[in-house]
Amino acid sequence: MNNYFIILASGQSKRFNSKIPKQFNIYKNKALFKHSIEKAIKSKLFKKIILVIDNKKAVKEKFQKNILIIKGGKERSDSSLKALKYIKKFKPKNVLIHDAARPNFSIRLLNNLVQSLKKNKGVIPVITPKDSIKYKENNKLFNLKRKNSFLTQTPQAFKFKDLYNLSIKQKNKVTDEATLFIENNFKIKFIKGENINNKITFKEDIENKKTYFGIGFDIHNLIKGKKLFLGGINIPYHSGLKGHSDGDVIIHSIIDSLLGAMRKKDIGTFFPDDKKKYKNIRSSKMLKPIVEILNNNKFYINNLDINLICERPKVSKYRDKIIKSLSNLLNIDKQLINLKGKTVEKLGLIGKEKAIACEVICSITE
Repeated sequence: MNNYFIILASGQSKRFNSKIPKQFNIYKNKALFKHSIEKAIKSKLFKKIILVIDNKKAVKEKFQKNILIIKGGKERSDSSLKALKYIKKFKPKNVLIHDAARPNFSIRLLNNLVQSLKKNKGVIPVITPKDSIKYKENNKLFNLKRKNSFLTQTPQAFKFKDLYNLSIKQKNKVTDEATLFIENNFKIKFIKGENINNKITFKEDIENKKTYFGIGFDIHNLIKGKKLFLGGINIPYHSGLKGHSDGDVIIHSIIDSLLGAMRKKDIGTFFPDDKKKYKNIRSSKMLKPIVEILNNNKFYINNLDINLICERPKVSKYRDKIIKSLSNLLNIDKQLINLKGKTVEKLGLIGKEKAIACEVICSITE
């Protein structure tokens, strides 16, 4: 496996009309560029994944060791060449180059590209256009036949040596690597692309369609000598939450809010408290199948707003750790989660530090 995957994410995105670069906008739970990284990792096809970005400091996440981040150039072709020069020291055999603005490609497409490279120097996914195409040259208009026209997509796959040699000699700016091969009369293989592999260009391309909301609530008594879990994190405290499971009120409330938004009943339906197999189960394990239902039904979390209601422990001390834990468990960006601490002014069981409660409102998109 001597394949390398280059993700170009340093464009200025002038047509996107956003205060932050397009590649950092949230799309289906996470920053746009992260979709490409995650699919490349999941495919297990690549020795290294190179993210080419304008501002390396803007990427605050810590990725695994085989993901490398480099600074891009002014134009797409400049960024592509910088990445090719960077990976030359690794002596790659094959390289796939992808635009981060295309987050919806499939792992099947990656496999098809790599397989096709065994017998070809360049492999390009294409689709036929849906619309009628007109072409203007010297003030004359021409109709192009759709069956003879192709829309090229990324990822595009190449033998590294051939692409590198063409790229370092290229003086004109090109919009994709296939152009290099075509202009230099190199043979390329067209394979069937994917209609879902659309390029996000304008802000309306990622606007949400149907949105649903759900509410979750949970409360448990505190008991001495039990570990306290909140948001999947073990919080140092003299007491834990009494319950059939570990009593994690934050995760329980999140589960109920997600089920409510999906119209899938409640947590007791999935995890009845009269079943021995759920005795002392970690709530993080309970959340996993709910997230699978969410994903299988093609729902995406827009945001979570969490109220943790207790006198102690103080939420502010553990807020970042809890949010990070929930981000990992739900596989969503941390900025989509808000956690607030609320007291009840010493009233009732919670005010007497004998119980902790939580309420959650979630928003999901279909």
